[in-house]
Amino acid sequence: MAQRTWLITGISSGFGRHMTEQLLERGDRVAGTVRNLQAADDLKAAYGDRLWVAKLDVTDTAGIYTVVNKAFEQLGRIDVVVSNAGYGLIGAAEELTDEQIVHQINTNLVGSIQLVRAALPHLRAQGGGRIIQLSTVGGQAAFPGGSLYHATKWGIEGFAEAVMQEVAPFNIGVTIVEPGGARTNFRHHSLKLGPRMEAYDISPAAGARRIAEDKTAVSMGDPGKMAKIMIDSVDQHPAPKRIALGSDSYQAIHRALTGRLAELEAQRELAFSTDFPKGQ
Repeated sequence: MAQRTWLITGISSGFGRHMTEQLLERGDRVAGTVRNLQAADDLKAAYGDRLWVAKLDVTDTAGIYTVVNKAFEQLGRIDVVVSNAGYGLIGAAEELTDEQIVHQINTNLVGSIQLVRAALPHLRAQGGGRIIQLSTVGGQAAFPGGSLYHATKWGIEGFAEAVMQEVAPFNIGVTIVEPGGARTNFRHHSLKLGPRMEAYDISPAAGARRIAEDKTAVSMGDPGKMAKIMIDSVDQHPAPKRIALGSDSYQAIHRALTGRLAELEAQRELAFSTDFPKGQ
């Protein structure tokens, strides 16, 4: 297998870490970003020059362009760009602070958009490549208590689905990945809570808060298996548009899409009734 070079945001934990470890172990090169450079010291010590590390907070748009440009300049061709950095924000919409809302959108949505925009000129110039956009089961199905997290993930899925059509003529493939729960440290390190409002104790949103606060809960998904599937997807041609990972993801997305389609089909006559008659 030919050596590939990958650019992955957020390699200090979660799927970014799992992917980086597997890629370096098999002999690929990784350009990884972290918010704290020390978080990659162990990987750097083990793999040396095959790991290129840069400090990046994806809410810093100028920083994204600086890091992406430098990675391509110093490493030459980058075959795959993985937009992974992000976190979850839990709480009813009314409970969240304005600052939390802005930071969630700037991290998960704007940061992901700008990473892709920064990489595209380089991918076009080199004649192609792949983009893997990490989403979640929450990019297709919505649950109470996750309104802002869903806003960012539904938003980035719409962005990515449009971009995959825009860049197809340049031999650039785009894949959206929708994992369910996985045994990463997401719940402990990448999940934030909005301030609790007592009025919402009777709301279904309170259930999401209880789940987030339960640090003993164990997810079904194996992050190592999921990371391998993401890596292997680069060998598929054409690039898969979406990959759902985990039985919980498949089941929740299936319910959401089936329900949405049934509701749409029930409105067929209503939708067609708003057209001008043919010929007018």
